[in-house]
Amino acid sequence: QVQLVESGGGLQQVGGSLRLSCVASGVTFSTYAMGWFRQAPGKEREFVAAISWIGATTLYSDSVKARFIISRDNAKRTVYLQMNSLKPDDTAVYYCAATNYRFGLAVFSNYDKWGQGTQVTVSS
Repeated sequence: QVQLVESGGGLQQVGGSLRLSCVASGVTFSTYAMGWFRQAPGKEREFVAAISWIGATTLYSDSVKARFIISRDNAKRTVYLQMNSLKPDDTAVYYCAATNYRFGLAVFSNYDKWGQGTQVTVSS
């Protein structure tokens, strides 16, 4: 059974940092590209960042570029999202997701495995 479990969310002040983790089980982790998406109240789920299956390629939304860093450790079956210089607009539930696709990693519908999400709240 495939399971993606996020952790590391919480309350942080503007300008602070958080690191999210997502541990995978039930899949051959190293063969999947991984992505992070987020959903704020009343808004659609949006792409945040993605990383290819061996970590050679990363992709970011314009809203987080230069502030967030996605990385992965295939030996630990874990993908990370380091979030720096947090803003109130970063407040959302953050989801990790897995896909067999090699392209289109920013596309929501290309992911078929999802975690349950972790709440990130940035206070001003």
